[in-house]
Amino acid sequence: MKTVTTTYREALREALREALSSDDRVFLLGEDVGKYGGSFGVSLGLVEEFGPGRVRDTPLSESAFVGAGIGAAVAGMRPIVEIMTVNFSLLALDQILNNAATLRHMSGGQLSVPVVIRMTTGAGRQLAAQHSHSLEGWYAHIPGIRVLAPATLEDARGMLAPALADPDPVVIFEHGSLYNFSGELAVPDGPLDISSAAVRRHGDDVTVLTYGGSLPKALTAADLLAAEGIGAEVVDLRVLRPLDDATITASVARTHRAVVVDEGWRTGSLAAEISARITEQAFYELDAPVGRVCSAEVPIPYARHLEEAALPQAEDIAAAARGAVGRRG
Repeated sequence: MKTVTTTYREALREALREALSSDDRVFLLGEDVGKYGGSFGVSLGLVEEFGPGRVRDTPLSESAFVGAGIGAAVAGMRPIVEIMTVNFSLLALDQILNNAATLRHMSGGQLSVPVVIRMTTGAGRQLAAQHSHSLEGWYAHIPGIRVLAPATLEDARGMLAPALADPDPVVIFEHGSLYNFSGELAVPDGPLDISSAAVRRHGDDVTVLTYGGSLPKALTAADLLAAEGIGAEVVDLRVLRPLDDATITASVARTHRAVVVDEGWRTGSLAAEISARITEQAFYELDAPVGRVCSAEVPIPYARHLEEAALPQAEDIAAAARGAVGRRG
């Protein structure tokens, strides 16, 4: 299979380029997505290629431009809305929750809202508390939307097309620490699945469940554990709503232990929901309590050493996995 060397950022850009090229109804809108090329450089060069009518800079009003995207979707367009960071998406939460997620239900199925909303999430880049939180669990709480978290080049490249084909709203979270990640990307040979989790590494002793920017840390932790003779199976959730219960419980049934890694805060977290589902659906498969590795319950600090201390790290994940299998190190 043919491969190309690329980055996560470039994979996202190529997905946008393909979407804009293949369907005249698709357009991109958001703050600085045009001439500036996007706050994180994802849309660089697209306004020159497709023009300002298809790559639209907007005023600094998340509620206004997310609302415009929802209205365009209801009218038959296929908008891609970029929100600079997840923290700022809260200014558009009324539009996302009370309009995008509800209009199909409130219209008796007469209205579809095929809008895709992309936003950067996560910490680890010293951008302080107002630009660094992980609120994916908040959005995964909302019925009526699909929530995706691409953590690999393949998912960064391949999730947008099926998201645009979905008749309902799709929210895509891009972890800021992944934009510069580079590697080999296979040329896609068909549509990507956006309904299932993916096992990224097989193991027999403990299941590590995670998503987004925590996936590389989980894989590093699995390497540390392998050197100690512990086989960690790493499951990339990928789809945060609806969760793929079948893949989660099948992995736990094999390993009989689970650790959930979530960059969100522990209280009321996505990790708590997954832990509850494992307990509900696979309780008698468990040989140890479900472990959780989450961010410290503080606003994300600016200082690098404090930020690193607040976030789940590979050694924290490895320590939780050792505890699950009964080893302390």
